[in-house]
Amino acid sequence: MVEGLLLAAVRVRTFADARHLTNASGFFFARDDRLFLVTSRHVVYDTPSEHFPDRLEIELHVDGANLGASTWFSLPLYANGASLWREGADGGGDIDVAVLEVFKERLPPTAVFQAFGPAHLPDADDVMPVGHSVLIVGFPLGFHDSLHHLPVVRQGVIASAFGLRFQGKGCFITDARTHRGTSGAPVVMSDSTADAPDGSRALPWKLLGIHSSTIDMGGRDLQVDESLGLNSAWYADILLALTEPTEAAATTQQPDGDNAHAALDADNEKLARAPRDPGDME
Repeated sequence: MVEGLLLAAVRVRTFADARHLTNASGFFFARDDRLFLVTSRHVVYDTPSEHFPDRLEIELHVDGANLGASTWFSLPLYANGASLWREGADGGGDIDVAVLEVFKERLPPTAVFQAFGPAHLPDADDVMPVGHSVLIVGFPLGFHDSLHHLPVVRQGVIASAFGLRFQGKGCFITDARTHRGTSGAPVVMSDSTADAPDGSRALPWKLLGIHSSTIDMGGRDLQVDESLGLNSAWYADILLALTEPTEAAATTQQPDGDNAHAALDADNEKLARAPRDPGDME
């Protein structure tokens, strides 16, 4: 059986109508029997790059005994002109994290995935020493195991004081080698204390953050100086605020009341029936 960590990460594609725009990464987060897709905010909306998709597609495994079986599932980003994702901000400005609720009853009945939850977030007294190893699980440049539809993993270290707001923002720094398409990937650390006695716990990991982007110096001499090779990751505790039950969320809990989701049900059926290209690497 494949590691649960690889089934928690999600391959994401953005679209404007039928036009494929970009590739990205994401992961599932569950709370109070509700399921959310987590990714970077700039994946769903980004003014500087004029990136304005109207829907996402995520790839789902549909047969636990055959990881080669997968389908694309479409998620609307707007309903009646209003955005469906949740995002946050604090005293340091906007936070580059977005969560989008995924209605489980609309997923393929045989969908296979894992999800992080509040129990995977670090406790306030957890020690995360600088230099400690972390993994970033995603789809750099869309690259992945195209046969089994699984992500790849980059290893790095915590490169700033964990728990402190780097340069006043709610993020910390890693030094893993990353590329475009990794935005939204989970940043995790092994949590051996969480292992079940029989080793059956699906996700024995601490969810530390959400990978955002690489960091560089604007004044760097491209002919002389190498890039910093550093990345920003937003602290994962923002997910507790973004997944809080709200009155608006309660009303959209009824599938028939969400016209955007209902309109895409037929499209998802078509995606499920569409032939797959086994060499699709994007």
